Amino acid sequence: MNIRVESPGLLTTVQDGGREGCRHLGVGRAGALDPWSHAVANLLVGNASAAPALEVTLAGPRLRFERAARIAICGADIDARVDAVPVPSWRSLAVPAGATLALGACRRGARAYVAVAGGVSVPRILGSASTDLRGGFGGIDGRALAVGDVLHADEGDHTETLRIARWWIDSTPDVVFDAPVVVRVLPGSDAPSPPDALFAHEWHVASASDRQGLRLDGPVLQAADVRERISEPVAPGTIQLPSDGHPIVLLADAQTHGGYPRIGHAIRADWPRTAQLRPGDALRFSPCSREDAVRAWRERCQRLARIELAIGSRLAAGDL
Repeated sequence: MNIRVESPGLLTTVQDGGREGCRHLGVGRAGALDPWSHAVANLLVGNASAAPALEVTLAGPRLRFERAARIAICGADIDARVDAVPVPSWRSLAVPAGATLALGACRRGARAYVAVAGGVSVPRILGSASTDLRGGFGGIDGRALAVGDVLHADEGDHTETLRIARWWIDSTPDVVFDAPVVVRVLPGSDAPSPPDALFAHEWHVASASDRQGLRLDGPVLQAADVRERISEPVAPGTIQLPSDGHPIVLLADAQTHGGYPRIGHAIRADWPRTAQLRPGDALRFSPCSREDAVRAWRERCQRLARIELAIGSRLAAGDL
């Protein structure tokens, strides 16, 4: 089944669950910035949770489906229409052959995910289909979608009319749009001065943010230890403090090493929250223990497993 890109949107890429086990080679993780929304969208169409799907940033593409398909849209609150008919997010949609899906601007949040039954078919590099924009590989030639691209997926359902599932998934509290967003943080190997400076202020996302990291505007911080450092390993979630004193929260396209002080680490359960922040959005950091971080991650995994079981029973009953 072919999907033709009539308009690419602001930044639309193919992403899956990420490229694991390659950081020792200097290769970053990539993958969906909001793994929760990505996973639920895939489950709604019967895919594995980490299957390749489209990540839409701020404004989406226009896609023409040459064959009928089942799709789901999750994540940011985005204007979505099939042949000019508004369609909801967090549901399974049966799209007829010849229909056009038009995704407009994200009204709240920064990233939406479009999953197609069967998954978006692109070559796997180092075990993943994800687009690494900095490395220029994965996805479609290591780049964002462009006009004229043709995406391939499973043929899906042969429905003649648009059908929308009567039931939906409640994303709360995994995708949060309230301001300020609160992100829980583990202590880093370095510390700011004073030690609670990261938690004492409200921060705003700077316009220079991208898939590599959220750059934050706010008070100028200083590391407690100002001595020069050698490069050390970093990972998605690491909060770095560069010389200008404005923190950076590393995201999925983070580099593998860095020399800036590491003043904290955003817990993995809160990555969906950081992924949905857009320039100008406010956030606060809250201290978190390792035990609470593990508990939050387990609860998220358990909730996703319950959703997978519920969706599986609906799909088996033919209720999209």
